[in-house]
Amino acid sequence: MGQVFKNYLNSSHVYCCVSCNTHLSAKEYVISKNFQGQYGPAYLVKSVINVSEGEPEDRDMLTGVHTACNIMCIDCQKILGWKYIKAFEQDQKFKEGMYILEKLLISRVK
Repeated sequence: MGQVFKNYLNSSHVYCCVSCNTHLSAKEYVISKNFQGQYGPAYLVKSVINVSEGEPEDRDMLTGVHTACNIMCIDCQKILGWKYIKAFEQDQKFKEGMYILEKLLISRVK
């Protein structure tokens, strides 16, 4: 694999991959901290950087069926959460195009 080119955020609160400290998102992109991920508490965010996306699949989640794909750190390849691609329930459409970052898999840099 070739060299990985990473982007960096200029923010007072940056969320990073807990494994390799790669920048992922910032406090101003957090929509909600009241989401549930596969491993516990998670953040719903509207923008992420330095991730790659897995294959989309339909998933039966707590709030209904969604088409989603895993998101992985571009540096260490650890799964960090997922991207909502499509929501089948009308009241869940606001999630489309947004991301879940698992709190256990990220750290915050001030």
